[in-house]
Amino acid sequence: MMKKSLTLGLFALLVLTPLAAPPRALAAVVFQKDIHVAPGEIQDKIFSLGGNVLIEGKVRDDVMVIGGSITISGEAGKSVVGIGSRIIVKSTAVIGKDLAALGGTLEKEPGCTVGGDTLYFQTAEIRDKIFKDGLLSGALSLSLIPVIVIFKLVIIFLWLMAAFLGAALLPKPLALAAGEVRKSFWPAFGIGFLAIIVFSGLVLFSALLSFILIGIPILLGLVAAGFIIKVFGRIVVFYFLGDSLLRTLGSRKISALGAVLAGLALFSFVGFIPVVGFLFGLVMDAVGWGIALRTKFGTRENWFQKKPAC
Repeated sequence: MMKKSLTLGLFALLVLTPLAAPPRALAAVVFQKDIHVAPGEIQDKIFSLGGNVLIEGKVRDDVMVIGGSITISGEAGKSVVGIGSRIIVKSTAVIGKDLAALGGTLEKEPGCTVGGDTLYFQTAEIRDKIFKDGLLSGALSLSLIPVIVIFKLVIIFLWLMAAFLGAALLPKPLALAAGEVRKSFWPAFGIGFLAIIVFSGLVLFSALLSFILIGIPILLGLVAAGFIIKVFGRIVVFYFLGDSLLRTLGSRKISALGAVLAGLALFSFVGFIPVVGFLFGLVMDAVGWGIALRTKFGTRENWFQKKPAC
């Protein structure tokens, strides 16, 4: 039973791992836009969110689509991955490594070549693994559980959007801050834990002041500051987890986007484990807060370190 319950989480890690490639390889990253690799055309790598991808030529690296569709009659040098996508593999298609589909549909014509494994999880199968023989079996399969899972999936999607923006706009600060997590995990946890307590007290105090109007702008300012710290710190945690995981799996050159997405997959998977996921999230949130403050949002090594006297 434990082996079955881990299958979905391992698959999520698998489908996000191909993004851990050098930035040069991310040659086609688009949102809700169709991509056509014509016959004789060569593309390095493709990632699309909601677009329709047609490959008649060659893609040297991975192809990954969330939503939308993938139709391949040409060649993909590595893996082809679809999440909630319609995947059509023509008889002339050549895929160097794995073919993976999470949800959506998969159609393979006879004669196509897949160098690795073919993984296909239908929507009903995913539901059964979660609620019947997977993570939420037995006493936890109550009527409230689907609502909680849907809520968690919505939150994961929002963090996915934040991860994309963070990795695209702040790759160097994220890398610096994640490096500090590895060096100073427990100091960061301590700073973050104290910061969350102080912040909660300030929010409560300003909320009380709001009854006499003066606290409203203070409360709004605190909420904005807390939101920024929370988002940056969480994305740093994703980077740290993903980078550690991918290095363990043998990856050497890891892009910011690959590390953040792999970390998001691991964080989300652990979050579905009762009690353990909750405690894990609390610790990681404290670390995220602490490292955001300690590194001044990834702009210097240690915000709290005293400068030597001139």
